[in-house]
Amino acid sequence: MEKITQTAGRDQLGGFAPDFAHFNDDVLFGENWNNTDIDLKTRCIITVVALMSSGITDTSLIYHLENAKAHGVTRAEIAAIVTHVGFYVGWPKAWAVFRLAKDVWKDEELTDKDKFQNSILFPIGAPNDGFAQYFSGQSYLAPVSKEQVGIFNVTFEPGCRNNWHIHNADKGGGQILICVGGRGYYQEWGKEAIEMKPGDCINIPVGVKHWHGAAPDSWFSHLAIEVPGENGSNEWLEPVSDEEYGSLK
Repeated sequence: MEKITQTAGRDQLGGFAPDFAHFNDDVLFGENWNNTDIDLKTRCIITVVALMSSGITDTSLIYHLENAKAHGVTRAEIAAIVTHVGFYVGWPKAWAVFRLAKDVWKDEELTDKDKFQNSILFPIGAPNDGFAQYFSGQSYLAPVSKEQVGIFNVTFEPGCRNNWHIHNADKGGGQILICVGGRGYYQEWGKEAIEMKPGDCINIPVGVKHWHGAAPDSWFSHLAIEVPGENGSNEWLEPVSDEEYGSLK
């Protein structure tokens, strides 16, 4: 673990309070901060929480916020930490810390993906590389349940859609889609596309050629629920053409 070395005590108080400077630099930071029973990131978080709980929002808190960032605490993590602690130690203290933290983490702007993740309940998950050949654009996949009934959160970047495909099964089977974020489309072969918004549910029978994906200007997430069936399989077909997709409103 990185060794912490502190000289602030001697630099600022060495001539005025040498004992205090010694305790600050050699004991608090020299011994305590270099104890390896707690990793530095955790120690930084604990320190920020302790100062916030005590209502200390001066330069010492700014230092420890910067220290937390330097040891791996992200913008999303500090926001979650301060929000959580605010419920226990007071909302005004949370506001005071956020005013400082926003400046410390100002260089970490949230990406569009981060913003969308913050707007939905289910995780976006990892890039959907295993099925990338059947998608136009980038998609992501997050398993929700792999037992009893398969449930997966599928997320599409704006403009992303999957190929035309068919769910096959000898008995039962099919798929259910439930939109959980953003705006997208579902379309069956020979029919008009159906716009999907959060809460909308689509039941897809076996043997129906269809596609689904995001609107051109919106991220889109839906739960894909696999209906149990015998000898179920997906039959992947041709991509949705730009002309077909571009005609949607």
